[in-house]
Amino acid sequence: MVELEAETTRERILDVAEEHFRHIGFQKTTVADIARCLGMSSANIYRFFPSRVAIDASVCGRFFMESIKVVKSTACVCGSAQTKLAKTLTLLHQKRKTTFVEEKRVHDLMVAAAGENWEINKAHTDEVVAIIEAIIRDGTVSGEFVAEDPGREARSIMTAFTPFYHPVLVEQEVRQGNDTGARLRDQIAFFIRALGGSATDGRHPGNERELAGTASLRDLIP
Repeated sequence: MVELEAETTRERILDVAEEHFRHIGFQKTTVADIARCLGMSSANIYRFFPSRVAIDASVCGRFFMESIKVVKSTACVCGSAQTKLAKTLTLLHQKRKTTFVEEKRVHDLMVAAAGENWEINKAHTDEVVAIIEAIIRDGTVSGEFVAEDPGREARSIMTAFTPFYHPVLVEQEVRQGNDTGARLRDQIAFFIRALGGSATDGRHPGNERELAGTASLRDLIP
């Protein structure tokens, strides 16, 4: 019972912190602000979180989970492994771009998490790698991919995907007005070919079998 009450209070603290972060940014939010909204003292907040950074990281984890839920739902739907891989990476990239454009204060928190190597950022990256690995394993079983070590291949893909997912790099691309969609299509086509699959970006039909037999990368990545 005591543990349940403590967890409920933790979630209330995070709810208030998240609301403040979205509206005024995590840099401008103080523990006193959070405590005031909850009718408690700052000292009481620290009974549930060891530090201010712990609060920031926990809220950031909530934002990361939004992306994970989307890509997991995509990875579970019917379709070829190639399509799942393309859609998963596309959704992750689009989510990062949308966050920067529409929720800059949330984006700033993710920049801090990446720049300061927060453990929650590493955990998120590991979770994305695990999703990619599962797709590669499925593709290997179905005969779409040829991968001796799906875990290693997934980590390599994640590393190469960094320019399309690191918040600082995504921000730079958007500010410069670069066509990240075209570059991402090329990158994903490279991933698929490296895994022993085949893909076309829609510009050279007939040269290679279309992705999943029904759609090209141009159809999947706007």
